[in-house]
Amino acid sequence: MNEDVLLITQKDLARIKNVLSYQDSEEFEDLELELDRAHIITDDEVPKDLVTMNSKIRFLNIQDDKEMIVTIVYPSDADFKMGRISVLAPLGSALIGLRVNQEINWKFPDGKTRTLKILDVLYQPEANEDWHL
Repeated sequence: MNEDVLLITQKDLARIKNVLSYQDSEEFEDLELELDRAHIITDDEVPKDLVTMNSKIRFLNIQDDKEMIVTIVYPSDADFKMGRISVLAPLGSALIGLRVNQEINWKFPDGKTRTLKILDVLYQPEANEDWHL
């Protein structure tokens, strides 16, 4: 599969689109574009190195040479101090659907474009058969 391809599960896509339906669409245009170009897969097709909803990941901000560990969550579960980043936040939107060693250039609200690289998926619901998440 092409390195630049984003993958998204059917369940995650449906849930994210549902959340987006209650938002100002212009504000989340970049996320919607990424979802539209993503390859949709079923839960049993999910590679263990894919960032899905509720995945805990380690990534690198290449410009700042800074590693972070975050969990990508739905807006109601977001808590920055706890490392739970909303999929609607620029960082969450940038990381969802990527695989280990994939990079993405993403423009943030401060106007700067940053290159983010997935280093590790520390926890993924599908790999752990946590189907309820």
